[in-house]
Amino acid sequence: MSDPSEIVITVRDLKIGYGDKVILEHINFQVRHGEVFIILGGSGSGKSTLLKNLIGLYPPLEGEIWIGDGNLATANETERAHLLRKFGVMYQSGALFGSMTVLENVMLPLDEFTTLPVPLKELAALAKLKYVGLGGAAQLMPSELSGGMIKRAAIARAMALDPKILFLDEPSAGLDPITSADLDQLIKYLSHQFGITFVIVTHELSSIYAIADRVIMLDSRTRSVIAEGKPEDLRDNAADPWVRRFFNREPDPDQPGPPLKRL
Repeated sequence: MSDPSEIVITVRDLKIGYGDKVILEHINFQVRHGEVFIILGGSGSGKSTLLKNLIGLYPPLEGEIWIGDGNLATANETERAHLLRKFGVMYQSGALFGSMTVLENVMLPLDEFTTLPVPLKELAALAKLKYVGLGGAAQLMPSELSGGMIKRAAIARAMALDPKILFLDEPSAGLDPITSADLDQLIKYLSHQFGITFVIVTHELSSIYAIADRVIMLDSRTRSVIAEGKPEDLRDNAADPWVRRFFNREPDPDQPGPPLKRL
């Protein structure tokens, strides 16, 4: 078992954006082995852009993204391929291929990155489906799944190569409260049972309180991280009143609503 204090992701002085447009800068944080680490912030704060940089979809404008002992920001093609094998990704929509069964979807990373015989690939994929509670759904098509089942199947596919880190993009988006709570429970189970490190982009407060070991909060005003810590601590003790309002779900006093009409 790895040391719980082991650092598995280090982000150093990261600047991200598109061309001349800077979205975030001076971003620094570390993620420890086995923790559920949440990236949150208001609309337009750069959460999704940061995630796309962390998983290598976009190159950073400046800075370093260390996955273990490799810097994804400067890796050559061979090093990059090695680093990408260390994590799995669940996209917000699930991104399952509609023409393939659930089992075939989960097998895709095994087809692409291994030379295992088909029966072993099927066994490995079935094991991952059982981990997420979809052992009986292997031969279904994505169109036959509920929203929660699609998210679970996408997590199973992200786990196909047994990565140590999973990145999840808005896992609760579009789910009803009960299904969302079930997914939170699954994330906690996978973290505790297998020591998986989760990096999750979300703004769902109920999920944040339920699963987060630690959070960072992005702010579009400063284009940086304005808070880091346990969500309960930030809710009660954050120095920035905007952070406290966010965690307590309080309205902005500078943005009043329309006057109430008498009935």
